[in-house]
Amino acid sequence: MAQDPESFTETSAGTALRRGWTTGACAAAAARAAFSGLVSGAFPDPVTVRLPRERAPAFALAAQARGDGWARAGVIKDAGDDPDVTHGALVSVTARPGAPGGGVRLRAGPGVGTVRRSGLPVAAGEPAINPGPRGYIEQGIREAAAELSVPADVTLEVAIEDGERLAAQTLNPRLGIEGGLSVLGTTGVLVPFSCAAWIDAIQRGIDVARAAGLGHVAGSTGRTSEQAVQAYHGLPDEALIDMGDFVGGMVKYLRRHPVPRITIAGGLAKITKLAQGFLDVHSRRGQADLTALAETAAQLGADAACQEGIATANTVAEAFDLAQAADLPLGDAVAREAQRTALALVDPAASEVEVLIFDRRGQPVGRAGWARH
Repeated sequence: MAQDPESFTETSAGTALRRGWTTGACAAAAARAAFSGLVSGAFPDPVTVRLPRERAPAFALAAQARGDGWARAGVIKDAGDDPDVTHGALVSVTARPGAPGGGVRLRAGPGVGTVRRSGLPVAAGEPAINPGPRGYIEQGIREAAAELSVPADVTLEVAIEDGERLAAQTLNPRLGIEGGLSVLGTTGVLVPFSCAAWIDAIQRGIDVARAAGLGHVAGSTGRTSEQAVQAYHGLPDEALIDMGDFVGGMVKYLRRHPVPRITIAGGLAKITKLAQGFLDVHSRRGQADLTALAETAAQLGADAACQEGIATANTVAEAFDLAQAADLPLGDAVAREAQRTALALVDPAASEVEVLIFDRRGQPVGRAGWARH
């Protein structure tokens, strides 16, 4: 558990949510304590680390040990109110003497993955410790070395308890990170339900697909649509982008980092919202406009009763059921409107876009075929 003088909560939907600390922040604290234990024989507890944005939290040690030529310290990860899979896990670092002049060397211990594909911020063959955490881990070691009047030459093996099992619940296997979790955290602070974290994962997925030379990626709003679009096109896992609600975030990144073919796949409600101009299709951003959906149905020949039923439906799914009963291709029309929204954001010289709509059973109910702006 780390202590910090500022109030570490933030408000979401009227509820105070407690922030937490990233694996990178925990690793930095454990690394500094382990280095001090290796050099001086004494482990600072709590151990203070300096993070970006002038933060200097103090972390209590959950584990410490020394042996011949090594010292180990561990910190329990506190993710605050974020549903992070590593909440409560022990993040530990084992420090060993490094080669003179070699500086700080990082190694992947049990539960920390190794990068096996290109396209990520860390080179293939390196431990999956992102540049942000690398920076403040190394900074903490240099500061501790200066205080102890010794060279900052050390090998640090970073481990995360049960990390290999937990990694199966993340995107790491798809991104080509083997053997465990990534050590993440640009600022060291874990913001509950962070949009930035999800968008970063979207971007890394696109980077990996491009580095693999794939010419087609598919962004999906959920697991059902992801499985359906993979089966529809026979795509490899590397081509699948879990965009969730952040359609705009994915498409805007693809404008700057294009691939030739982009499929947007999702359920009825979320693709209807995209068709109506929403780029973040989460429910907190508003609901689909059923009156506008009824107007789309009218353009397809819906009679007055059908239009009224769609406009007053309880859900988008009910509205689509009414259109289907009237034999109206509402799914295709909505897909075309969603496609227009997306096409306005991509580079027409570099990419074409397809939109697929699936129902809750993963059955296709609408398609807008490949097109450019």
